[in-house]
Amino acid sequence: MSSIFSKIISGEIPCHKIAETEDYFAFLDIRPLTIGHTLVIPKIEVDYIFDLDVEKFVGLHLFSKIVADGLKSAFPDKRIGVSVIGLEVPHAHIHLIPFSTINEMNFSNEKLNLSQEALADIANKIRSQFHA
Repeated sequence: MSSIFSKIISGEIPCHKIAETEDYFAFLDIRPLTIGHTLVIPKIEVDYIFDLDVEKFVGLHLFSKIVADGLKSAFPDKRIGVSVIGLEVPHAHIHLIPFSTINEMNFSNEKLNLSQEALADIANKIRSQFHA
């Protein structure tokens, strides 16, 4: 059975895409910890990040750095935190989270409830940094 992330990649489920390559995909978390919280995933379906082969594992991290650079440009007053938990969705993924205080990286915090319009504006702001 396909994961929700595979359905996002295929376009079956809409998302606010940030960036995409042949092998990787980045999109906004719809229930973010902070404004700009982005998920970065491989396009292949692998449940556990350390089950990726070395090439895909390294590629995912390199792609994450490119996305994180875009986030840093979009939110220059923030640091970009990285978290890999791997329990929420059975598809390897990296959380990139703009933050100012360590408490903002706490997954026990209440998630933001943003409108689709707000998410679209945030995605546009981030995507615009890749052309700067």
